[in-house]
Amino acid sequence: MAERIVLGIESSCDETGVGLVRLDASGRVELLADAVASSVDQHARFGGVVPEIASRAHLEAMVPTMRRALDDSGLRLSDVDGVAVTAGPGLAGALMVGVAAAKSYAAALDVPLYGVNHLAGHVAVDTLEHGPLPERCLALLVSGGHSQLLLVEGVAKSLTQIGSTIDDAAGEAYDKVARLLELPYPGGPPIDKHAERGDPSAIDFPRGLTGPRDSRHDFSFSGVKTAVARWVEQARREDRAVPVNDVCASFQEAVADVLTAKAVRAAQDHEIDTLVISGGVAANSRLSALAAERCEAAGITLRVPRPRLCTDNGAMIAALGAHVVAAEGKPSPLTLGADPGLPVSTVLVS
Repeated sequence: MAERIVLGIESSCDETGVGLVRLDASGRVELLADAVASSVDQHARFGGVVPEIASRAHLEAMVPTMRRALDDSGLRLSDVDGVAVTAGPGLAGALMVGVAAAKSYAAALDVPLYGVNHLAGHVAVDTLEHGPLPERCLALLVSGGHSQLLLVEGVAKSLTQIGSTIDDAAGEAYDKVARLLELPYPGGPPIDKHAERGDPSAIDFPRGLTGPRDSRHDFSFSGVKTAVARWVEQARREDRAVPVNDVCASFQEAVADVLTAKAVRAAQDHEIDTLVISGGVAANSRLSALAAERCEAAGITLRVPRPRLCTDNGAMIAALGAHVVAAEGKPSPLTLGADPGLPVSTVLVS
């Protein structure tokens, strides 16, 4: 197989990402550029992503971000051999911007187009950090919109969901708790920072779906979010100062406890010895530390990409596109559309 340059475009939510990777003759993937423009500041005052604002921000950022990625890589558009783009899941309007841009670049360059799954991209990005994945591994995807356990049997071929949240995703719970405590949006970083100075055992917040009759692999974070809200409201009614550091540490401990315990259990249930954690919440310090501790005890290899690659970016889509190319995946038609509800089982839309 000849060397290929793959361009990746990501626009599923509030980050406009453009990545460039090199796929060599042996099938290894090398990151050449990862340019991201975020509209998070425009959403902060609303406490969450506003779809229309996100779509307009993608329109404004797409070309400048593309130019920055090309400049960073030292490449020209004419060097690109294939274009990968997030076809779903995500916000409909935001996805449409990225898909339209990708189709335009693919048509103008006369190169193949690959509409790929955003969630599979979060798994594929780890190969830029740690090299090829084993034939079978488990992925824990934790972000603002997703908390899922995925059985991966070839990142470009087969992903099977074996567990998911039945209500709030972990990232959503972080955002809602942060808003309750009057902390900035998005909630993950400020809660993590306050938790460093707090006592994780100060408040015994509940661990959802951990009873003997509950689902072994599904998640629920609505209960812990509600428990935090009631605890804080009670303290305020009694005119007691809310110990923000302790609340953050105790809440974070509850979330990390459930995520890591269920991930390790799922790996053992499926006789898997490699766990990949990705998504924005994967950058959380307590989650990564507890996962490392429990994986080591269970004899499981833990792989976590660096924080920059955990959040939404074009590099992950370029990486997935490169793996699809290596697996000789069928290109997508230029009639490719955005699919906000694209199932994780569909890695490539062809």
